[in-house]
Amino acid sequence: MPNTLLNRIATGEREAVPQVIDRYGGLVWSLARRLTPKGEDPEDAVQEIFIEIWKNADRFDPDKGEEAVFVAMIARRRLIDRLRKTERKPDVNSIDDVGEIGADQHNPETSADAALAVRVMAEMKPEQRRMLTMSLQLGLSHGEIAEVTQTAVGTVKSHIRRGLITLRDRLMSGNHGKRRKA
Repeated sequence: MPNTLLNRIATGEREAVPQVIDRYGGLVWSLARRLTPKGEDPEDAVQEIFIEIWKNADRFDPDKGEEAVFVAMIARRRLIDRLRKTERKPDVNSIDDVGEIGADQHNPETSADAALAVRVMAEMKPEQRRMLTMSLQLGLSHGEIAEVTQTAVGTVKSHIRRGLITLRDRLMSGNHGKRRKA
C-alpha cells in the first residue's frame, strides 16, 4: 500500500499530522467558511473535520481515490451534519447520493440520462474526471480545485469545460440527437 499521508496517520505516525494540516488546511478552511451556518465559527468546524479525518484515516484507500477528494468528502459530510443540526437544509446534495444517480424511476428518460452520464464520466481521462467530480459533486470552486490538485486555474477550467461538453454531447447523441429543453 502506498505511503500516503492518511496511511501514515492511520499507522500512528505523528509527524504526518502537521503535514496533513499544511496540505489540506486551505481546502478545509474554504469549505468551512462556505458551509458553516451563520453565527457559528468556522474554526470549530475545521477542528471537528480534522478530528474526523484522523478517525477515518484508516478507511482511505489510494487505489479507490485521491487523498484530497477523501478529505473534501469528510469535510463536506461533517459540514452538512452541522447544517442539519441547526435545522437548516443545505442546498447541496450529499456525496452519498452519487451512487443514486439514475434512480429516478418516475422518469425513465432522466434515469437513462443519469446512467449514461455515469458511464461517460467513467470513460473520461482521470484528471478530467477528477476535476469534474470535485466541481460537480463536492462543490469546489476552480481556485479550490487548483489548490488541491496543484494545477493552474486555467487548466482546471479547461478540464471541467471539456468534461461538461463531452457529457452534453453524449447525452444529446444518447437521445438520438434530439435537442433537450434547457
